[in-house]
Amino acid sequence: MTKLTLTNYALGNTTVLENEFIDHHMVKANGEYVKVYLLLLRHMNRPDGMMSVTEMADILECTENDVRRALKYWKKQDLLDYCEQTASPVSMGAPAAVTEPASVTEPAAMPVPPAITDGSDLGLTEPAESAGTNIQQYRSRDERKEFKELMFVAEQYLGKTLSSVDIDMITYFYDTLHMSAELIEYLIEYCVENGHKSMHYIRKVALSWSDQKITTISEAKSNTVLYNKHCYSVLNAYGIKGRAPAASEIAYIRRWNDEYGFSPDLILEACNRTMNTIHQPNFEYTDTILKNWLDKNVRRRKDIDALDADYMQEKERRKKAAAKPANTVKSNKFNNFSGRSYDMDSLERRLVQQ
Repeated sequence: MTKLTLTNYALGNTTVLENEFIDHHMVKANGEYVKVYLLLLRHMNRPDGMMSVTEMADILECTENDVRRALKYWKKQDLLDYCEQTASPVSMGAPAAVTEPASVTEPAAMPVPPAITDGSDLGLTEPAESAGTNIQQYRSRDERKEFKELMFVAEQYLGKTLSSVDIDMITYFYDTLHMSAELIEYLIEYCVENGHKSMHYIRKVALSWSDQKITTISEAKSNTVLYNKHCYSVLNAYGIKGRAPAASEIAYIRRWNDEYGFSPDLILEACNRTMNTIHQPNFEYTDTILKNWLDKNVRRRKDIDALDADYMQEKERRKKAAAKPANTVKSNKFNNFSGRSYDMDSLERRLVQQ
């Protein structure tokens, strides 16, 4: 006879989350808000479940304001009742179902709650963390909190919950490019305000700032003001108004500036020549002009004047060469045949002798 062993793991070490929350509330909520709700729900399962805002902030490695924002959000969703007080701590009772509000207050101090099980007793293995989501790699607690705040701000600007790829990219800015949290926040704000929420585009701007040794917000603002002014100058030279430059157009302008090394006045001159020649904006045509100037080592306006003078001389020489008369054979319908030659004296002698 086969022996069956039944084990109930839903006792004591399990937090039950109703499907109603997953189906209707979790998707719409910020990821940090969900963490706060789950942590609160986990400790409400305990008879002595009491939790302060400060303690929740320490466990989640975020700021107290982040926790308060989350609690206020869930209060608006009618999932819990949160009131901030300075009185003695109030314990949290039985676990709250999604449809039943729970009462939460902020106590002055509370003991540290028991550690959450890692799942080893359930036969589970610990999931591997990605490089970007492993916030523990930063050296201090302040840096971890700063990074958490940065994640929250980034989600607000981008209007979405950050994916693991997004977090990895911001981690790259923070840890590898050594950009401060304030500079990264301005970077995202600047890109979003210019209509670019793609992390790929944000990365390009970050790398450009890194190459230019930009480390402060003031330096970034000075650079962006100058760069934006130059971009719009190019659009104005083309007669384009009322819109921001497209990504492909910005790539051309960046190439002319950074790779070719041309000054703004030479770039605008190339744009003007494009319009005078083909009478329509064409970045590719302008790029051809600037490549030609680059090959001929043009760096100043007088270098262009010298090229123009050489071009006009060559044009005049060709015109004169084309105007010289050429020695040509008179054209007739018999020119396809070789002509014959006659000895007239010999022919006369033959006639006389006959």
